Amino acid sequence: MTTAAEVEPGLYDISAELYHSDPIPGGSLSSTGARRLTDCPARFKYFLDHPEPYKPEFEFGTAAHTVILGNGPELVVVDEKRWDTDETKARVAAIRAAGNVPLKAEARQRIDDMAEALARHPEASDLLTPGSGLAEQSAFWQDDNGIWHRTRFDWLRPEEIVDYKTARSVHPDALQKAVNEHGYHQQDDFYRKVAIHLGLIPPTGSFKFIFQEKQPPYLVTVAELDFPARVIGAELNDRALYTYAMCQATGHWPAYSEGTTHISLPPWVERKYAQENS
Repeated sequence: MTTAAEVEPGLYDISAELYHSDPIPGGSLSSTGARRLTDCPARFKYFLDHPEPYKPEFEFGTAAHTVILGNGPELVVVDEKRWDTDETKARVAAIRAAGNVPLKAEARQRIDDMAEALARHPEASDLLTPGSGLAEQSAFWQDDNGIWHRTRFDWLRPEEIVDYKTARSVHPDALQKAVNEHGYHQQDDFYRKVAIHLGLIPPTGSFKFIFQEKQPPYLVTVAELDFPARVIGAELNDRALYTYAMCQATGHWPAYSEGTTHISLPPWVERKYAQENS
């Protein structure tokens, strides 16, 4: 894949930079975009016109993906106690400008320790067995309404999609909150549909998340979303696709509200007040 005109539905081994630049003529919708549309079309349009610059705080996750999946930018250890000197700042900037990831020695050691902990987890290590799948693959698919979908799979196996995520906590309550907050149920549906329509996985194929904590002992949880979560994710994506088509056709990307909105207190506040004053 070298130019936008050459893009056809399928799976491509391309750089993350080319994928995120969206090589589809006229634009495509990613899972992240669908989640933003679900929240607010105006916010989606803003980020479409003003792509987010790469943030250094993302580097730890990127580096962890590189080590765990064996695919990604070069990791360069900058073994300096202070990164705020002019010399070190210039070195770090040069590493980033070259498309690589600078890491403090402590961060690199922590990522290596995470990889060792994951290797000791029977199911997670089996899912990511070298040679059992393809890492960091990009897929493009055009639906019956002419909307292009794009996805970037962390790890694609013949029967399933595997997505690796670092987390503060892999406690079930924390993961439940993270799935809702970050829209992972929409990602699940979005990725499945693209993979199934392209014949990359069967209709019965699964989507498994591997969550791993970023602090010792680097606990790991392998998770699948239940049926209700997937249904809600699919419905939210359908709504996002409809909104995307309408906004593209009209050129109007509405905010949360375009008139006066009446705001109530949260229901629990009303209930508490009623109980205390009854």
